[in-house]
Amino acid sequence: MWTGLGSLVAAAVPWPWRRRPQGRSYGGKELPHLPLVLRLWEVLPGRGRRAVPGGAAWDGSVASRRFRVRCGGGVAPGSSLFRDAGATVLVMVGAYALVRAFDVLTARKIVDQKVSRKVVHVLSGILFMSSWPIFSSSLEARLFASLVPLLNCLRLVIYGFSLATDEGLIKSVTREGKPEELLRGPLYYVLVLMFCALIYWRDSPVGVIALSMMSGGDGVADIMGRKFGAIKLPYNKQKSWVGSICMFASGFSLSMGMLYYFSSLGYLELEWGEAVKNVALVSLAATAVESLPITDVLDDNISVPLLSMLVASLLFGFQTH
Repeated sequence: MWTGLGSLVAAAVPWPWRRRPQGRSYGGKELPHLPLVLRLWEVLPGRGRRAVPGGAAWDGSVASRRFRVRCGGGVAPGSSLFRDAGATVLVMVGAYALVRAFDVLTARKIVDQKVSRKVVHVLSGILFMSSWPIFSSSLEARLFASLVPLLNCLRLVIYGFSLATDEGLIKSVTREGKPEELLRGPLYYVLVLMFCALIYWRDSPVGVIALSMMSGGDGVADIMGRKFGAIKLPYNKQKSWVGSICMFASGFSLSMGMLYYFSSLGYLELEWGEAVKNVALVSLAATAVESLPITDVLDDNISVPLLSMLVASLLFGFQTH
């Protein structure tokens, strides 16, 4: 009896969940290894037919730029909705926990307020991008993902206009602890997150690079510039050589890391030699605009991602999906 039940379970589990014999392929194509989190997703209800991120058939061509593992059975109605709603809640909880953790660290004076603000700045963008693969391949997935920055946007507006008070939030994400500061840099930041999720999503390198430059590049530049930036730029005494070098290095490194992450999951197909050169050019442009003395006129959370989008679009092509 148990042997028969085990055979039924083995037959019912989608192909990626089962270990393929060494040297075999599926449908004549070698399949990428899926990360554990995506393989675990197979056991949720309605996973009978599994479209691995991207939604297009795996045909081995550059044009497909995605892959799909085809299994028997059909997708249960509402399974994508269930998955995207669950992913949205999960990301919201994670975003709230991140900010709240640094609220507590700042309140207890374990972490300096300025450092806390920039660490939240760096981690928020990275974690938001990293969460995109847990959403489904449906057209509505990006809408669900964009709900996370949208709700944060509403939260910032409420506290920024002092309609409600959250001292911990204000201290952890603002420079001087004033509520109205929430309506500038932090608000621009979440609007850019939402824009990139809606317009570019996970299968275009443009949005990934722009968010990497804004979160990792600009954030690390500020932290390192404040600590080690004794030698200032000749045309901007508020910025340092160390900060600019770190801006380029961290923005480039994070961009390449995120491109590899999405490429390994099948969302992107890149020529890596060309990609390295293009990302270096985007990093140089983003570093240059971040170093200019225009912060009082144009916030870095606007200038850096916008220029990064423009340059990346010219180099990678105007790709939106």
